[in-house]
Amino acid sequence: MVEAAATTPDRLPAWQALLRHAEAYKHSHVAALLTAKGQEHRFARFSRRVAGLTLDLSKQRWDDDTLDQLLTLAREAGVPEAIESLLSGQRINQSENRPALHTALRLPAGATLEVEGEDVVGAVQESLSRMETLVKRLHAGQWRGATGKPIRRVVNLGVGGSDLGPQMVTHALADFRPDDIHRLKIHFASTMDGSQLVDYLSRLDPETTLFVLSSKSFTTVDTLSNAGTARDWLISRLTDKGVAPVSAELIIRQHFIGVSARPEKMTAWGIAPAHQLRFWEWVGGRYSLWGTIGLPIALVIGMANFRRLLAGAHAMDDHFARANLEDNAPVMLALAGIWNVNFLDIRAHSILPYDGRLEYFSAYLEQLEMESNGKSVTRHGEAAEYSTCPVLWGQLGPNAQHAFYQLLHQGTQPVACDFIAPLTRYDDVKDAETRRLLQSQHRLTLANCFAQSRLLMLGDEAIDDEAPRPAHKRYRGNQPSTTVLLDRLTPEILGSLIALYEHKVFVQATIWGINPFDQWGVELGKQIAGQTQQILEGDAEPDGMDASTRGLMEAFWAAGGGPAE
Repeated sequence: MVEAAATTPDRLPAWQALLRHAEAYKHSHVAALLTAKGQEHRFARFSRRVAGLTLDLSKQRWDDDTLDQLLTLAREAGVPEAIESLLSGQRINQSENRPALHTALRLPAGATLEVEGEDVVGAVQESLSRMETLVKRLHAGQWRGATGKPIRRVVNLGVGGSDLGPQMVTHALADFRPDDIHRLKIHFASTMDGSQLVDYLSRLDPETTLFVLSSKSFTTVDTLSNAGTARDWLISRLTDKGVAPVSAELIIRQHFIGVSARPEKMTAWGIAPAHQLRFWEWVGGRYSLWGTIGLPIALVIGMANFRRLLAGAHAMDDHFARANLEDNAPVMLALAGIWNVNFLDIRAHSILPYDGRLEYFSAYLEQLEMESNGKSVTRHGEAAEYSTCPVLWGQLGPNAQHAFYQLLHQGTQPVACDFIAPLTRYDDVKDAETRRLLQSQHRLTLANCFAQSRLLMLGDEAIDDEAPRPAHKRYRGNQPSTTVLLDRLTPEILGSLIALYEHKVFVQATIWGINPFDQWGVELGKQIAGQTQQILEGDAEPDGMDASTRGLMEAFWAAGGGPAE
């Protein structure tokens, strides 16, 4: 990898110039930018079209000079070189000494990408073919459980990237379920407390239920705990089913698929090699839906539509690789975030989709961005004396209007917002009257989306009323926002939307000088949780435990907790 200078970005000349430039904007209002002379072309200047998306950055609190200086910062921070390093498979994940090759998962068949002397595309395509074989068996009703009945329900057991990505995409693309798929329903369970899983176990038929155990390391306690419960539930209910006793080995073989980078651990757990799907250490969990972790997606929408999802993401990858910085949609989106966080001191970011199919998109981005860029140490081990990732949260926009928009409009916290909506919806509804009614609702939704971003930007100036308003009815505005319009929500365009945000995260990490592909804070939390569990179970003494945590443990023991006698 071509490394940028081993210095923090706040020492770069462009960063210092932007600090001076920002002084003029900290107390200015974005409304002035939109009403200034010559601003009739502002939308054209600050919007980009690519891969079925329109990215509108014209409501950001910036001008041409701001953008030019941010582009200079991107060049000084080595963004062009970093993009090439990412896409060519160099070892950009320095702390784990490996590439980050999620983009290779969506390369088309016939492409080549040689990484350290090996063409990885062939292995990726082989894994997709293997997944397709399992998908076709399940869709055709040819996968039989231990007692011979066809599988009707599939429960995905995963957490983090093994859950959030697949669940988000299956919900978003449920309309694309092929008509000829056998009666098959997909469920997700991730919480280690078993609350999701117990609901399924109380109403699913063990003879017709299959579990997908998805864990890159095959050591994630949340997932393995749920898998152990599922295994015991199956064995307890199926052993005496049928004409002859059913062995535990047969039950595990016919009712579990494993997805992991550790085949030896899957085999040791009891999952048959023929029912194992593999991926690689160079795929981060939150970037893994494009490969075999996407099995639930393929089960819902079919492999043809899954490949369309990959094609859309690859189209964004190709744009990211080829476009000049000033025309590069992920770079532009990233620079708007850098400007807000580091120079306008806006450290909160809300994701607001205006389409119910994108219900889980905010949660997906929360992990993608905060697990990737929630870092305070640079790649070179220096403390980051500047803000990195903002706090992300979000909800469906129409619902959020009745929840936290009050804070956005009249609260004391500055918040940047992303509005996301499809331009076209319901045009495929066959009945003309139903189509007319639904498209009217879609226009209402878009009207709310456009109006909310306008009011956040302009405040009281958006209101066509010159009558004086009492203080409690005033809107200050000046909240910057981005709008991402989808031509329509299809597998290809959803793929390009996700890839847009993936690459935005990478560009911001490059400028901040951090590694977005590790998550040592998460790993340490797992380690401490394991030690704490030993104490709660009575297998270790609480010596050296802090007084606060010890008090919580004692409350648990006093309530009758602890290991069974």
